[in-house]
Amino acid sequence: MENIELKMDERIDEIASSGVKIIQSREVFSFSIDAILLARFPRLPKRGKIVDMCAGNGAVGLFASSKTNAQIIELEIQERLADMAQRSIELNELTDRMSVINDNLNQALNHLHTSSTDLIFCNPPYFKVDSADSHLNESQHYTLARHELTTNLDEIFEISKKLLKTNGHIVMVHRPERFLEIVDKMRANNLQPKWIQFVYPKANQPANILLIDAIKDGKEGGEIFLPPLIVHNDDGTYTDEIDEIYYGKH
Repeated sequence: MENIELKMDERIDEIASSGVKIIQSREVFSFSIDAILLARFPRLPKRGKIVDMCAGNGAVGLFASSKTNAQIIELEIQERLADMAQRSIELNELTDRMSVINDNLNQALNHLHTSSTDLIFCNPPYFKVDSADSHLNESQHYTLARHELTTNLDEIFEISKKLLKTNGHIVMVHRPERFLEIVDKMRANNLQPKWIQFVYPKANQPANILLIDAIKDGKEGGEIFLPPLIVHNDDGTYTDEIDEIYYGKH
């Protein structure tokens, strides 16, 4: 493992039970459970190409790297986060099969070939822009990561359709309240949702995370709604399934 210089506000964490290390910053960006759940949701190709859109500091692609030999490309607009992702790749000695593109998602086709990608991960900004939203005034890094200021669902699915091979997959984590909108926009771009799972903070609370896997040029119908995933027990501890994902305990 290489010695990587850290900035003053940075630390090194391990990503769940993967053994992969990641550079994080409380001031700039730290991954959440959304990234871990997204990375473990699809069946990963053994080889080929994976693109991680809206990659942040690279958590999803880095976690996936422990479970596949595919080439993984991180696409991130923010220079600081792209730099963190690149240094994490170097830290884990993954430069032979991981790389970072620091550019706007709408420029993806200037870097990547059409019909070249087997799987796309996407952990996009969740919130539409509302001038009354007080969170727009917080850290620029978090604002861009959370709000649709530089991309949106239409753009994500239009570019994904062009990048994916026929029968390639796009796997997204999002908010349940945008489920129907996501399905409509996926289908409008020949991306057929097939596997859907809702995640609940506790068994007696509404879902707060949506996981969805769609196939390019897939046939309509045959959607599979997976069993609900519960994050916490009533006492606030992780459920066995989340414990397994994070720590490999069960």
